[in-house]
Amino acid sequence: MAQKADPAKIQFPCPNYPVKVLGETSADYQDFVVGIMAKHVADLKLDKLKVNESSNGRFTSITFFITATGVDQLEALHKDLIQHKRIRMVM
Repeated sequence: MAQKADPAKIQFPCPNYPVKVLGETSADYQDFVVGIMAKHVADLKLDKLKVNESSNGRFTSITFFITATGVDQLEALHKDLIQHKRIRMVM
């Protein structure tokens, strides 16, 4: 019987860890999301951020590349982001 391999474990700290946040486009959406991210990521670097708008302009995705410090940080960040109705998905 073949054993299943364990999923790859993340080693912390993990530099350049991507966090993509998708929500409805608005004038202050980027500032809103950056404000939440800044609470959880001490050295948040905005120069690495990627912003994409959907083809119809209804949604905007923002991808942050952070230094993930641990599972607790990632879980708290995800929980904080998804509690807002303006944010539709966090990947």
